[in-house]
Amino acid sequence: MKLNLILILSFLCMINSLAQNTPGYQSGVTGERNLMAIVNTSPYTTNVGFDNRYQGVKGTPRLFDTLVASSLMIYGEEKYIRMESDLDVVRNTLIFKESKSGELREINSKYIAELIYHKDGRDLVFRTTGGVRFDKEIKENEFYEVLKEGPWQFIMIPEKEFVEADYKRVYSPDRRYDEFNPVSKYYIQGMDSVFHRVQLTRKSLKKVFPEKKELIDKNFNEKTSPDPEADVIELLGKF
Repeated sequence: MKLNLILILSFLCMINSLAQNTPGYQSGVTGERNLMAIVNTSPYTTNVGFDNRYQGVKGTPRLFDTLVASSLMIYGEEKYIRMESDLDVVRNTLIFKESKSGELREINSKYIAELIYHKDGRDLVFRTTGGVRFDKEIKENEFYEVLKEGPWQFIMIPEKEFVEADYKRVYSPDRRYDEFNPVSKYYIQGMDSVFHRVQLTRKSLKKVFPEKKELIDKNFNEKTSPDPEADVIELLGKF
C-alpha cells in the first residue's frame, strides 16, 4: 500500500515538472515540413498592396494655389467684402479662410456677382456664366475672367482638366501621377450679345468674324506674338 502511494505521488510530481518546463522542439525534418505547410507562397514584402510606382497628384484644382487679396460682391448686395480668397475651378467655388477658426470655407459660384483679385499691381475681374448666353451651352455656373469689357467683350474661362495616372498597361505613357492641367477657354461677345468660342489664332478669329478678315490679317499673328491674349485685346479695340 505504501509502495503504491509513493509511485502515484512520484508520477504526479513528474507531470507537474513537465508542465513547468519549456516546450520541446520538433525535429528538423518534421518542423520544416509543418512550417512549409502554413507559409505564404509569395515572398515577404513591406509594400502590402501599395504600388510604389505611383507618384501622387501634381497641381491642384485651384486657380492661384494660394489665397490672394480680393473684393467680393454677393448677389443682392451693393458693397464689396474684403477678403483673401482663391477659386476652385473644378468645383466652381470661392475658397477663403474663416477669420475666427482659421479654417478654409467655400462659397458656391451661384451666390457671387463679381470678384476682383488685387494681384501683382493689377485688378483681375471675375464674374460667373450664370444667365450669360454662349454659342454652346455651358452646363456649370463657371467663373470667367473679363479680359476686355464691351463692346466686343473678351473673356477667359479658366478650367483644370484632371488626367489620371497611366502606367499599368503594357503600352502606356508611363505617367505615374495624376495631374490637374490648366485649360483656358476664350470667348468674344458678338453684336448678337452671344459669347462665341475662339482660339487665339488668326484662323479661328476669321471664322467667327469673317467680315473682319483683312483687319485680323493686318493686326494679328499668333506665330510672332509674344502675348496673343494682349494682341487680341488690342485687335478688338480696332473693330
